Amino acid sequence: MVIANETSGTHHRRLTFADFLNSDPDAGEEEHNHGGRPSSSNNNNNNNKDANSYQQRQSNASTTSGDSSPNQVLSPWNQTYSPYYTDTTTTPTMSPSPWNQTYSPYYKSPWTYQTQNINDVSENGLIGTIVRQDGHVYSLAASGNLLFTGSDSKNIRVWKDLKDFTGFKSASGLVKTIVITGDNRIFTGHQDGKIRVWRGSKKGYTRIGSLPTLKEFLTKSVNPKNYVEVRRRRNVLKIRHHDAVSCLSLNEELGLLYSGSWDKTLKVWRLSDSKCLESIQAHDDAINTVAAGFDGLLFTGAADGALKVWKRELQGNGTKHFLVNVLMKQENAVTALAVNLTASVVYCGSSDGSVNFWEGQKYLSHGGTLRGHRTAVLCLAAAGSLVLSGGADKNICVWRRNRDGTHSCLSVLMDHVGPVKCLTAVEETEEKGDGRWIVYSGSLDKSVKVWRVNETASPVIG
Repeated sequence: MVIANETSGTHHRRLTFADFLNSDPDAGEEEHNHGGRPSSSNNNNNNNKDANSYQQRQSNASTTSGDSSPNQVLSPWNQTYSPYYTDTTTTPTMSPSPWNQTYSPYYKSPWTYQTQNINDVSENGLIGTIVRQDGHVYSLAASGNLLFTGSDSKNIRVWKDLKDFTGFKSASGLVKTIVITGDNRIFTGHQDGKIRVWRGSKKGYTRIGSLPTLKEFLTKSVNPKNYVEVRRRRNVLKIRHHDAVSCLSLNEELGLLYSGSWDKTLKVWRLSDSKCLESIQAHDDAINTVAAGFDGLLFTGAADGALKVWKRELQGNGTKHFLVNVLMKQENAVTALAVNLTASVVYCGSSDGSVNFWEGQKYLSHGGTLRGHRTAVLCLAAAGSLVLSGGADKNICVWRRNRDGTHSCLSVLMDHVGPVKCLTAVEETEEKGDGRWIVYSGSLDKSVKVWRVNETASPVIG
């Protein structure tokens, strides 16, 4: 008897019912679906399109940013300074969409935490790194033992005691700025021009609204007087930003939230009912930074090179913000602001790498200039008597304001391999005390570094 060769590559016999039951049902499907996963290149291109110019506008607000890489060499000095940087390419691959999961502190996220000298009591130095597999870190906010990180993934991660806790997502728009109120509300400003409002609970974080509220938007939209022309044949509602929301700042004593945008406007929101109280055409170019200050003052800085001072004053039956001073007008863009409320000092970072400061106790007279960066200053943070500046040169300078008003450089922190985009700081517990701070720095190298700095450290310069 001749038996047909079942291994022939050109002949396939029909399976019997018994053979079908014993076959692997996934084999054919796997072969059919191999290589069929939709490409995410379009999404990556959209995200990377915004990862340039370090997310501060330095030209006309209506222009579109270029596609240059944020990690390109900007100057002969932009080299990798740290031997401790960890390559994340060996990190296990996570799910393509880790946010489409239950909001649990236990599911895997695209972040990994690397501890380094966490118990080291040295004066100033690195104690840990949080690395994200894809995307750049654009915004940070800290409240107690919670750290919130925003990236170009359009999502916000929450860390508790430096352990991955949970996350919540927005529908669109990378997260450019985050602020937290005392009643546990989180406000996030996005690239798509929206301000979203979240609230935390034991079950996680949920979105409770946006600014402006839907009710106010519908009420205002029926009146033509509430519109403003932004370009030829395009009118938008005044109470709504029509370009990226680049900065947010809180004045909880007055119950106000301030938002600045690349649409050149400053908007004032009432925290109690989320109502837009004012929309001010504040600058001639994109607003990069806003900071609520001392004595009821408000500071704004923009790509037009101006640092302006505003004050809320009574007008009729209500109040309104008026321009009271222009502290600086230069060709270089104003990129960052920070305020020392105790000493009444405002610090201003610029695209030329300088940090200027003005003293409120001397009628906002110019106090001096701090020069520690070779390229643009991208972020500032005040912590006690310290002011920290992060730059496109990948460094963080730690300055201390002395009792005589002078400043000393305590450290230059050099572990990032990309521009430092955002900074925030929280004071350590009283047991450790003595002016010791935990500083978080977010970078376009896709990482968040955790540092310990001390106000009593010995200066290295000055």
